[in-house]
Amino acid sequence: MTTPPDDDSIRPFEVSVDRDEIDDLRRRLERTRWPDQLPDSGWEYGTERESLRELCEYWHEEFDWAAFEDRCNEFEQYETTIDGQRVHFYHVRSPEPDATPLVLSHGWPGSVAEFLDVLGPLADPAAHGGNRADAFHVVAPSLPGFGFSGPTSEQGYDVPRVADTVAELMDRLGYDRYVAQGGDWGGLVTALLGANYPDRVEAIHTNMLFVNPSSLEAEDPTELLDEQGWADYEATAEFRDGETAYHEIQATKPQSLAYGLTDSPAGLAGWIVEKFRTWSDCDGDLDAHFDRDRLLDNLSVYWLTGTINSSMRIYYETDVGAATPDAVDVPTGHARYPAEVYKTPRAWAEAVYDIRHWCEMPEGGHFAAMEVPDLFVDDLRSFLGEFD
Repeated sequence: MTTPPDDDSIRPFEVSVDRDEIDDLRRRLERTRWPDQLPDSGWEYGTERESLRELCEYWHEEFDWAAFEDRCNEFEQYETTIDGQRVHFYHVRSPEPDATPLVLSHGWPGSVAEFLDVLGPLADPAAHGGNRADAFHVVAPSLPGFGFSGPTSEQGYDVPRVADTVAELMDRLGYDRYVAQGGDWGGLVTALLGANYPDRVEAIHTNMLFVNPSSLEAEDPTELLDEQGWADYEATAEFRDGETAYHEIQATKPQSLAYGLTDSPAGLAGWIVEKFRTWSDCDGDLDAHFDRDRLLDNLSVYWLTGTINSSMRIYYETDVGAATPDAVDVPTGHARYPAEVYKTPRAWAEAVYDIRHWCEMPEGGHFAAMEVPDLFVDDLRSFLGEFD
């Protein structure tokens, strides 16, 4: 992919997978050197070998590439160039002329493919058993450095710069007022849109709320916590203690890791699939929770675009404490999915955000739009539908 450095036009985009790329992937999968695994260790040390082997065999032998293209191309896609960087995005205009503009921002190790099951219901609710009044004009970009936007080409592409890119994209599309939604890094993108563009962003909705405890107006932020707040704090601390080695590697030496993940599709799958199992509401049964093709859609986007390195690099570039806004004054809705790995105590959230909506979801986790698309859509409608 080559990016015209100064071309701010909006150009149609279509996913097309070259046969040579498929053949190369299959050769690499066929020649995978599998590591040993200790008896009866399961997923304790990381991705379980036989589960990964089965997934890779399916990717090698049965994954339908034509169906993958069809899923990716079901909705209109475009690309443009912002700040010298290619930006790919879905732009799904609702048939309802008064629909509210909505921008969706994904995170890592997801991609814009997370949203494929919700684009239709959000844009055309009447065609999916919903109310026409709940319609959105949906924009879903591949964040810079991820997927079809291609790798970033210079240092400094942190989350605040990504948020500014998303704001410029919405401006370029002619949306002077809109609402925003995001989770994971997309949650921080969404918070920054609300904090930095309150004249344009009417409301935000997140699956994950970013708060810097040291910025709160309390000598000891834990003094603000009630019983539930303490439970949230302790659950998040437990996750950080036992499950964030990936973050430390990607925030310090992403390039070293990228060689293996860029060269080996099995290595890429092993690194990403474990996160989907651990961070989702699957109770350890990944196959029962996620359609295998949808998991491989996400993996295939990373593989075909060669963006695992640049997607990880955002951890190196971003100082989360400095990037997290001290105040977000636009109306904010939050969906708390039970398996979400970062649980921000409500008292902390209310000290930073203008919380108008807080919903304890009955199921779902970090990848809510993929895991429970109906619940994801319903909660967005119940809150963001108020703003038009």
